Amino acid sequence: MSNVPQRGPAPRQASIAEYVLAQGEVSAAELAERFDVSLMTIHRDLDELERQGIVRKFRGGVTAQPSGVFESNVSYRLKTMRAEKAAVAERALKLIEPGMAVMLDDSTSTLEIARRLRSITPLTVVTNFLEAINLLSQERGIHLMGLGGDFDPLHSSFLGVSCVEAVQSLQVDICFTSTSAASGGFAYHQEQHIISVKRAMLDSASRNVLLLDHSKLGRVALHRLAPLSRFDLLLVDDGASPQALRELDEHKVPYEVCSTGRDSEAEDRDDG
Repeated sequence: MSNVPQRGPAPRQASIAEYVLAQGEVSAAELAERFDVSLMTIHRDLDELERQGIVRKFRGGVTAQPSGVFESNVSYRLKTMRAEKAAVAERALKLIEPGMAVMLDDSTSTLEIARRLRSITPLTVVTNFLEAINLLSQERGIHLMGLGGDFDPLHSSFLGVSCVEAVQSLQVDICFTSTSAASGGFAYHQEQHIISVKRAMLDSASRNVLLLDHSKLGRVALHRLAPLSRFDLLLVDDGASPQALRELDEHKVPYEVCSTGRDSEAEDRDDG
């Protein structure tokens, strides 16, 4: 039997989703053993995860379902578009000056900014993302403010009404946020309870910067977050297509394309 302790259904289901993501395909019997619950309980958990669009069941097992909801899983997001997120974060860092109050949402794009903040201190950093809180908690020169609320293990962040109220009580110099999709002059997200926190963050900042990897351009999700005009700047990596950039131009969205360095690497190989 696994050493995974018995817990309530929601945290267990989040752990199941993360495990299925890592494995790709898992049998129900393996999950029952790993989480030390009955096969009937596992099937109930999988039914709920399938209802949410996170996994897809088949006879005797389950696979990862690459849906919009599944993309919110923090384990999934940490593994995708890493070079692109790093390129955008490097550019974002140039917008931060010592002494600023900086807000970071619960995106893995802003986590890349958090990884680089030790070179710009003193700073006040405000975030609801547990990954960023853990990363910055030992950094000297950073006054860290964790936004409380209802903890969501799937996103590894604090959300809900109390989180929104905590954000609304603050005023920061700059807020960095990311979202699921951007198209037609709007930013979108697939989950409504995430949107309420992000909107409060936008309202609490003197300047707002949207971080996107190129895969999010030209896509929509269930809920509109805000018009792209709500952001002072959009940063995207150089994988963005000419068509996607033309659409940003058409909607008069201020943006910058951030180099991943891949073009220069390709040129070096050609020269060699």
